[in-house]
Amino acid sequence: MTRLGRSGEEGAGDGPEAVALEISDAVENLTTLWSLAAQEAVLRLSLHQLRALRALEAAPGVNLTALAQQLDIGLPTASRLCDRLEAAGLLERALHPRRRREVQLWLTPHGRRVLGDVAARRNEALTKALAAMRPAERSALSRGLRAFLATRDDAPPGQDEPEP
Repeated sequence: MTRLGRSGEEGAGDGPEAVALEISDAVENLTTLWSLAAQEAVLRLSLHQLRALRALEAAPGVNLTALAQQLDIGLPTASRLCDRLEAAGLLERALHPRRRREVQLWLTPHGRRVLGDVAARRNEALTKALAAMRPAERSALSRGLRAFLATRDDAPPGQDEPEP
């Protein structure tokens, strides 16, 4: 149920709850745009596979346990996920040089190319959507996002809402 873009409602709901509903709708639409762009990539990946590759990109050489924790999935599920990614040539496993019982996970060059392709397609889709906006709207969106991120960055750990 989209609440954004309805005529006659501009300024009608500036309170945090009304804006939160609008943002929820926008995030849902952005998620759809993100998913469609990822599905058009050279290699179609599930959300879990894509998240795993992004995690490996951010933390090269992570072990399976840490990857499972980061993705909030069970160890057997993470292992099967890595089996599929390895079979597709997107990641490789290697023994840790000092801890022989630990296996490290690394993106392959093919895995990095696939992530680059997905990122490029997502950026293209987002650029197209932003190009349809008026410059003043893009500027307002950018300012609003920066302000939102600044409040999240300044919030003490465990505090969900800034104090009034």
